Amino acid sequence: MNANLAIPFINSYTYGFCEKQGFTNGQTWKWSMEEMVRTTHCNALVLPVCAWQDHAYSTTMTSVGPDVMDADDVRRVCEHARSLGLKVILKAMVNCRDGYWRAYIRFFDSPVPTEPRWEDWFASWEDHVCRVATMAEENHADLFCTGCEMVGTDHRDVEWRHLIARVRTIYHGPITYNCDKFQEDHVRWWDAVDVISSSGYYPIMELREHFTRIEQTAQTFNKPFMFMECGCPSRHGSAHRPNDWRYGTGTSQEEQAAWYQAFLSELKAFPFIRGTSWWDWSATRLYPEAAGTDNNGYCTYGKPANDLLRTFADSL
Repeated sequence: MNANLAIPFINSYTYGFCEKQGFTNGQTWKWSMEEMVRTTHCNALVLPVCAWQDHAYSTTMTSVGPDVMDADDVRRVCEHARSLGLKVILKAMVNCRDGYWRAYIRFFDSPVPTEPRWEDWFASWEDHVCRVATMAEENHADLFCTGCEMVGTDHRDVEWRHLIARVRTIYHGPITYNCDKFQEDHVRWWDAVDVISSSGYYPIMELREHFTRIEQTAQTFNKPFMFMECGCPSRHGSAHRPNDWRYGTGTSQEEQAAWYQAFLSELKAFPFIRGTSWWDWSATRLYPEAAGTDNNGYCTYGKPANDLLRTFADSL
């Protein structure tokens, strides 16, 4: 028997993406979390703490300030999540203010005078990750994620191993890294983390193909695996390109539900997958449940896909 099967399944939802400092001073965020639990029966949440850098070739980022949730916000979210019976995963992230995806962060591998350097960027990134790791330790997080979809950095083995080693001196629970879709078998330092995770935005007709490929990587490194992100917008065409939030037309709750049905069916066929984190549930900007029929984003609230998630959760 695969020892990974003994690990309880983490059925989480990403909550509070890009929330700002002080967002927990109000009450909306509590109602939103309670609705997430009531309607999906999830057993965990992923809380991303997002720093900001100006563009993909900036070497410094803002980790403290009005655009980044602070330690009080994290503490309140963790406390309320625990009161609802949820496990908590803290996740360090960075976004670019100019709108470019963080996967494009990359510099020359050999230093060039006057050009941005890896060592400067990693120093700033490490400061942010360790700050979030401190929050994870203080709030007894069940899992800590050291980054998300940073494709341009994945080949920097030495820097990532150094960062993870430093995190382990701060946070004493299990650690993962969220690579991007299609990258699971490209990361060479999975041995440094406790759990392999990725973003599972795979086309509806290719789910089995990629789950099979990912299983081989998990077996190679003998590590548990989970999808730290996964989901599909509710638009015509989105099931065939679920990773692209701009792709598709109009609104189609049926298309989203079809993708979720297919994804959940494949999860049952691949028991090596020990967790999911559905994308994504807003803390302060959640629309009314009745408005779900008119919403074409990723959130499943008020949509048929939400019923599928609840049924799945109840079957675990």
